[in-house]
Amino acid sequence: MANYDFDMAVIGSGPAGQRTAIQASKLGKRAVIIEKEPSVGGINMYAGTVSKTMRDAVLYLTGYRERNIYGQSYAIKQKIDMSDLMVRTRYVMQQQSDILQSQLHRNQVETIIGEGSFVDPHTLKITSPTDRTERTVTADKVVIAVGSYSTEPPVVYADGKLIFVSDHLLAMEKLPRTMTIVGAGAIGLEYTSTFAALGIRVTLVDRNPRLLTFADEELADTLAYYMRQTGVTLRLTEVVSDIDYFRDEVGDRVRVHLESGKQIISDMVMYCVGRTGCTASLNLEAIGLEADSRGRLSVDENYATTVPGVYAVGGVIGFPDLVSTSRMQGRLAARHAFGLQLSDFHNLLPYTIKTIPEIAMVGKTEDQLTEEGIPYEVGKARYQETESSLMRGDDVGFLKLLFNLDNRELMGVHIVGENAAELIHIGQAVIAYKGTIDYFVESVIGYPTLAEAYTNAALDGINRVGGY
Repeated sequence: MANYDFDMAVIGSGPAGQRTAIQASKLGKRAVIIEKEPSVGGINMYAGTVSKTMRDAVLYLTGYRERNIYGQSYAIKQKIDMSDLMVRTRYVMQQQSDILQSQLHRNQVETIIGEGSFVDPHTLKITSPTDRTERTVTADKVVIAVGSYSTEPPVVYADGKLIFVSDHLLAMEKLPRTMTIVGAGAIGLEYTSTFAALGIRVTLVDRNPRLLTFADEELADTLAYYMRQTGVTLRLTEVVSDIDYFRDEVGDRVRVHLESGKQIISDMVMYCVGRTGCTASLNLEAIGLEADSRGRLSVDENYATTVPGVYAVGGVIGFPDLVSTSRMQGRLAARHAFGLQLSDFHNLLPYTIKTIPEIAMVGKTEDQLTEEGIPYEVGKARYQETESSLMRGDDVGFLKLLFNLDNRELMGVHIVGENAAELIHIGQAVIAYKGTIDYFVESVIGYPTLAEAYTNAALDGINRVGGY
């Protein structure tokens, strides 16, 4: 066996890269992370963290959750500006970076700051970001975890002043009064609902006929309803053809032209039309790999590329491009690379989107069950039926269970409402171990909790089929 510097080299220190390297270290392997930014964390530090933390800051400062109790004029702070939102965001980013650095150090993972590129499948050239000096390291296995960046708008340059992509939001100096967001993916929806909660008039443009075409239709329709309640205008089945600048009595503005002939005028435009893999600088041709038009790499079920010993995980392989799934992909890739068996149900992935209200889903949708010919029934519980939601002052939402009519096996869970991202994992565990909805009736669930919605939904479903 060749004498390599490391057993595994990971390019990128985002969620996927961190988990890959730490898993390799826990298996007794020598692991190194190569990161081109000055600190570890990857694009998640600047994209995922910003959108989620800003949402929490908005919910707190606006008093959004308590308005059912104290009235629509209630707010912790009446006049909110960008600096208010950045206080919490920068604090979380700094703490997160410190924690990640500590974890890597504790697990004896070496970190090299520099831009990595391939010389051959086992050799990486690392260029220092400060003095551009170069060094090489060798590794038995290499994992590409470089992540992705916001795809630039095709019709105009994102100047970071009036036209943004989501990765550049930290450069925003002040909050606009009106805003157009192009793209209704997870990030686009999160920013749409967050800015709308601040009272900004937001128009959301997307080419699809409804939100979240991969999600349960009722869930997507409910989210659309509540977004409209906060003043969001949805322009669906629309495509942007051009964007131009102009100046009027208000100041510098942006005009968005749609292929249908409609025009949208706003103070700012944010593009959230997908992400592109950060593969351009990797010198992939040196090892015979080729990325697609969006910079993404193809992998098999073990996250291995077509080059022996080279893996790819996280945003660089595309959908679902979530922190949670990226971490799991990294762990599984490391285990496979060193010959360990994988779990049987690692593809049961929960999808969570931090909109207002937030949504979460796991398992099958109604459309999928219908297409697969599986007889099913629905059990549903509304948040307003749980005392916990009433105490919080936020009773928006529901929890829906889908179960097999023949054996009551739980097939899918779909939630819209506060803490949906926390609640979904209860259903995920029951589905993973092929449990039935009877579990939620026959188990004691603490009071007062939002988790009681599982019991209420299960009882509703059982009642529909003539049960107890």
